[in-house]
Formats: sequence, C-alpha cells, structure tokens
Amino acid sequence: MGIRSLRDDLNFLAEHYDKELISRLEFVLAHNYERITYTQGIEILETAIKEGKKFEFPVYWGADLSSEHERYLVEQHFQKPVIMTDYPKEIKAFYMKQNEDGKTVRGMDILFPFIGEIIGGSEREADYEKLLSHATKMGIPEKDIWWYLDTRRYGTVPHAGFGLGFERLLLFVTGMSNIRDVIPFPRTPNNAEF
Repeated sequence: MGIRSLRDDLNFLAEHYDKELISRLEFVLAHNYERITYTQGIEILETAIKEGKKFEFPVYWGADLSSEHERYLVEQHFQKPVIMTDYPKEIKAFYMKQNEDGKTVRGMDILFPFIGEIIGGSEREADYEKLLSHATKMGIPEKDIWWYLDTRRYGTVPHAGFGLGFERLLLFVTGMSNIRDVIPFPRTPNNAEF
C-alpha cells in the first residue's frame, strides 16, 4: 500500500462525505478576495433584509456578525472570499489599535464559504496608557491582564498579529459539519493559568 496524495485524500472525502468539498477548496484559490469595511458589510446585509432575506440573528451597526451573515457576504453577495476591516471597537478585543474615527479598530477578518471567519487579525495598541484605558473602559480588571500590560510598560514597537483558527481550517478542508469533530484534543475549563 503506497502513500496516497493529498488530492486522493480530498477526493475520498468529497466522494464519501461532502460532495462540494473540492469545489469549495477551488473557490478560495480561483477568486481574488473582496475587501470591504464592516460598515459596507452591514449596509449590504441591511439591503438584503429589505429585499426579503431572512437572518436568524439581527443586523445593525455594532452587532457582532454571525456565521450566517459572513457566509451570505461570501457565498451569495460577492461569490468570493471577503476580507472585512474596521470593526466597531466595542465588539473587538481591548488590545486592538483604534482608528482615528474613534469608533473602529484596525482589525480584519478573512471570510470563507461554508464556515465564515477563518482568520482574524489586527494592529495591536503599542501605547501603555491607551491600552490600560481601553481595558478599563471594557471592564477588564488590571489584575487579570497585568502580564499583558507589562509587554507595553517599557515601550514596544508598532506591530500586528493574526490567528488562523486551526479547527476552522480543518473543518473547511475536510468538509466536516461540526467543529467538535475536528478538535485534535479535548479542551477542559480551568486548566490554563492564562
């Protein structure tokens, strides 16, 4: 028995489990990604509602978009992957750098078909005082994030970061329907200090 290729494995999954798997994978490779702001995304979703589209979760500026909203933008409206930027500061982490408008942050999500957000990232706040102020306004006790604040206490350089959801990636490339089926090890509460 020889080593099968990745293409053989994907074909097996597509043939036996998810008939649309290969076309979804090719979809993200074949299209340029659409870049929009969160505000533009909300406007598109509100227009869809006016035209009769029904969503389970409400749509309004300031709402944390759900998978159904993200998937609508990717699968139905643009029919290509989407990079969404400039989210409202209230729905994002305290460490994200705020834009000059005072309402949004320098963050982005990459949205794929079938799952919605697969990658999230942002520029991080480098100023200690601003970081502490953001955390305080969001009700995060300083005692719970002292270790993070210390990474800025004596200065830092402008920087950014992103995260690819490993389980979401596995969900996308395998065609599994529930994220619990692709978690490689169990997660249990109260087992990590931070």
